[in-house]
Amino acid sequence: MPRAVFTGGGTAGHVVLNLALIPRLIARGYDVAYIGSEGGIEQTMLADAFPDIPYYAVSTGKLRRYFDWENIKDPFRVLSGVVQAYRLLGRIRPDVVFSKGGFVAVPVVVAAWMRRIPVIAHESDLTPGLANRLAFPFAREVLVTFPETAERLRHPKVKTVGGVVRDALFHGRAEEGRRLCRFDEGRDARRGRAQPSKPVLLVTGGSLGAKKINDALRARLDDYLQTFDIIHLTGEKGYDPALTRPGYCQFAFAKAELPHLFAAADIAVSRAGANTLFELAALAIPMLLIPLSRAQSRGDQIQNAESFRRQGLARVLEDEALTPDTLFREVQALYAERGALGARLQAARKTLIASPDDIARRIIRHAERNFQR
Repeated sequence: MPRAVFTGGGTAGHVVLNLALIPRLIARGYDVAYIGSEGGIEQTMLADAFPDIPYYAVSTGKLRRYFDWENIKDPFRVLSGVVQAYRLLGRIRPDVVFSKGGFVAVPVVVAAWMRRIPVIAHESDLTPGLANRLAFPFAREVLVTFPETAERLRHPKVKTVGGVVRDALFHGRAEEGRRLCRFDEGRDARRGRAQPSKPVLLVTGGSLGAKKINDALRARLDDYLQTFDIIHLTGEKGYDPALTRPGYCQFAFAKAELPHLFAAADIAVSRAGANTLFELAALAIPMLLIPLSRAQSRGDQIQNAESFRRQGLARVLEDEALTPDTLFREVQALYAERGALGARLQAARKTLIASPDDIARRIIRHAERNFQR
């Protein structure tokens, strides 16, 4: 039986693609295992989605953009992780390793190269993060999302495939999203008839970048509610059970509900992480992007957002310019422009969005070459 190992973690964005690919390899008869960090988000997400798939933890470092004595220890942790991964791969004996990135992937990719196991690496952002830049020399094939990334890297093993979106997002139902949020219940009941549904504004900041967007939205919440029903994905720390308004629906996180919430959205406000960016694009939801600033990140979201703005696929509001008033004005402008933006997103989807089946075929092709040796 052919075997495949998946690796990647640290954030949900480094796991979601793996979860989309795993069932495709299982359907082709592959034995699958996952290597991640001890207690990482990847361990929880894998256990929720595929509890029967074995999970192995290795030591890993972490990128900190500030002084910390732990930075001195991290190279030794990575070396220890390489040794652990080398031993694990010797026991598992996979025919291929697929890496989605994050620092836990570095020791796994290096160990696979040492054992001459082909590695396929994937980068979602326009500018590769440090972990992927360290891993790329050890990979047989590097798959990227933005054509600008391939132009910068200029190497024959780098292939542009587009963004990958979870299958479930295409099966959402707008009416179910509105029902989950109770948007149309009792509207204008005193007159004995229902008012037309309001357009739905979806707002998400991600778990790390939600607070500033949350605060700006809530500062003028009543103004928004005159025009919109609002789905607000707040992040765990941003959820406020005391804040209730008709037409305002909060979720700390959304799992099974997410496809329906996306389907209900007429426009969206979001950070510019690659996964959410391409999910909105795949569904042709007109978007206002507020990328994390360089003070909060390595600047990858700024370049992601600029690529979409340059193509006419999104409006962009810089984080430094975000206030309650600028956000309100930009949302109004987004709604006015929604028709043109939606049409351009529809036209661009064929080149923007990759099929998970295509990536799975690439993995299988490398695995079969190795399996047959």
